[in-house]
Amino acid sequence: MSLQSTDPIADLLTRIRNASMVGKNEIRVPSSKLKKVVAEELKKAKYLTDVKVEAGKPRDTLVVTINKPGENCNITEINRMSKPGRRVYVAAGDIPRIKSGRGMVLISTSQGVMPGHVAYKLKLGGELLLKVY
Repeated sequence: MSLQSTDPIADLLTRIRNASMVGKNEIRVPSSKLKKVVAEELKKAKYLTDVKVEAGKPRDTLVVTINKPGENCNITEINRMSKPGRRVYVAAGDIPRIKSGRGMVLISTSQGVMPGHVAYKLKLGGELLLKVY
């Protein structure tokens, strides 16, 4: 079976969503730079507890800890906005606010992947990757 996915970010988000729904604390996915950056940004925003990379053959594994055992998940909903068949781009002034600022969007800009409020302050637009709250 191939480890290659058509949309690796959607695969990561689906695994996080499914694991949180059944009460799992941790997921393991094939690692990539973009998945690691997205997971790190979610960790900075306190939606995830921990993100680690384990070395392995044929490729590294990204270990994402969603929450500590016995705690509730911080993610209510997590969705992919831009898809391979339909990319969604926004200008700096058009960055959406999720749940009146309680949620966030991740944007892939020319200066890297960052939360929407940071991109708005830097006046950067880009591809709208995901929304989470």
